[in-house]
Amino acid sequence: MIDGRLQRGERTRRTVLDAAVRLASVEGLDGLSLARLTATLGVSKSGLFTHWSDKQSLQLAIVEHARKQWTEHIVEPALRGPRGVRRLWTLHERRIDFYRAGHLPGGCFFGTVDGEFDDRPGPVHDAVADAVGSWMNLLTRLSELAIELGELRPGTDPAQLAFEIEALGSVVVVHTHLLKREHSYRFARTAVLERLRSLSTDPGVLPET
Repeated sequence: MIDGRLQRGERTRRTVLDAAVRLASVEGLDGLSLARLTATLGVSKSGLFTHWSDKQSLQLAIVEHARKQWTEHIVEPALRGPRGVRRLWTLHERRIDFYRAGHLPGGCFFGTVDGEFDDRPGPVHDAVADAVGSWMNLLTRLSELAIELGELRPGTDPAQLAFEIEALGSVVVVHTHLLKREHSYRFARTAVLERLRSLSTDPGVLPET
């Protein structure tokens, strides 16, 4: 029999982390004070410390939760699709759709926090770096697989292609949130699609631009 207290505790934990990721996408992890979080959720600080012993452990849990959200909304749906260049394209398309849907008020959690911790050694830096590095490794691996399957030209540089896809995905958040340029979603989608079609041995497997 499942302990109802454990279920309630897990629901509370998930609710806190959902709210924390949303807030941190705007304010960053350092800007996310316990007072801000408790005021948003209407819970006490002591209630938070029931689940996390200190601010750093909470920050690490927030990073992990954001990573799981990214995996759930972007990575897993893309990996269920056809292998090769179409899977690489779907990964980028899911990312743009995630931003456009407004899941996070700041657009991208990692786009906000990586600038906070890029030069600050410690466990939170390592957790953020591992999440971003894993994403880049995935883009690179999928590019390599598409080459192995014969769907991208043999001379394609997987690391270069992964960098280009990441750069075009990242800039969307700045342009749509800071500059209010909604057409940036379309620009980022079109740019990656045209790049993949130009490298593909059979552009017909991808949508037309």
